[in-house]
Amino acid sequence: MASKKSNHSLKRFNTLADVMEASGFPPPKHPLIVLLNGVDKPLKGRAPNRSHVLNYYKIAFKPDAGGELMYGQTKFDFKEGGLFFVAPQQILSSIEEKDKEETVEQTILSPQVTLLIDPDFLLQYPLAQKIHQYHFFSYATNEALHLSTKEKETMLSLFRAIEDELESRIDDMSHNVIISQIELLLNYAQRFYNRQFLTRKQNYPSLTDSIAQLLEGYFNSDKGMNAGVPTVNYVADQLHMSASYLSDLLRNLTGQNTQQIIHDKMIYRAKNKLSTTALTISQIAFELGFEQPQSFSRLFKLKTNQSPQQYRAQFN
Repeated sequence: MASKKSNHSLKRFNTLADVMEASGFPPPKHPLIVLLNGVDKPLKGRAPNRSHVLNYYKIAFKPDAGGELMYGQTKFDFKEGGLFFVAPQQILSSIEEKDKEETVEQTILSPQVTLLIDPDFLLQYPLAQKIHQYHFFSYATNEALHLSTKEKETMLSLFRAIEDELESRIDDMSHNVIISQIELLLNYAQRFYNRQFLTRKQNYPSLTDSIAQLLEGYFNSDKGMNAGVPTVNYVADQLHMSASYLSDLLRNLTGQNTQQIIHDKMIYRAKNKLSTTALTISQIAFELGFEQPQSFSRLFKLKTNQSPQQYRAQFN
């Protein structure tokens, strides 16, 4: 029996072979991509029980992602399964990591499909750059993609197609075919995330109001003068969401991302100060969190097509 770890340091998996060995599976048939299908057949292996870092992309489908899982601050309504996306160098944590002995025995793992992709597998293909446009790789785990029955069938069929290609034969077209299948899977994921945002509009009627109140409180407490211009990460943290998920959610709800909403709120407040107070341009800029008045003036003109001085002149 392994001894208890007093220091739960991060475990790093640099290659797919490392992961397969640590999980009790045979070496991967392809050194840069592996698909583990525990939905169609039981898989016996070991799941990591302490925080670890992967050096590759991970896409995991769990058929039963129900129960108490939340995305953002709202419970999801589909119980057919969830998709989770992890980019290289992200930290993954086990639910029962604390004070737990490291697992050494193999057990039947919970049914799920896991696709692991080394970034090198994408090299020399446009997807190597395009994959950064899929923001859901930086969403938090509780912001997973939750699927309807039909959507689940679509995603499982794509996983099975990739598995079939990896299991059947490797020829001079295999790489191209698998890249196309991965990109198709990601595009469907983007479509289904957009559906998730739209079908949950009724769950976020006060989201923009909450952001407005949050920013109003930020400026009223003089945080701008001490901490600078409010950031997307600050707003997302206060709302208990990842920055990427919040921006994509707002873009689908309002047509604007978080940064644009922050800027609009700042310009609204600046207009109020310019039209009703005798504060100098520099004083208003510092209150909003700008270190340099010139930066404030550039943003103001970009948003209003007027300089702060020109805007104020209308009220004199």
